[in-house]
Amino acid sequence: MSHTITQKPKLLARVRRLKGQMDAIERALEAEADCAEVLNLVASVRGAINGLTVELIEDHIRHHVSDPATDTDPDRAQGAGELIDVIRTYLK
Repeated sequence: MSHTITQKPKLLARVRRLKGQMDAIERALEAEADCAEVLNLVASVRGAINGLTVELIEDHIRHHVSDPATDTDPDRAQGAGELIDVIRTYLK
């Protein structure tokens, strides 16, 4: 079973929020909203996409590479933990 299946409700909720945010951008453009407002909406979508990406990559690492909390190889566990931290920092 894929790890995305176990997280399906949470992931779908995030995607639905993203759809709502995209709809808000469309409405703002249709209404000829101020460019600063549209840029703020776009920045929100970007942050939400990055958050979803981090969650998916982190889950992938934990399920298919190494889970730092349970891996018996301390070097691999440390490397996986460091990789997760770097990805979180990079996509913040």
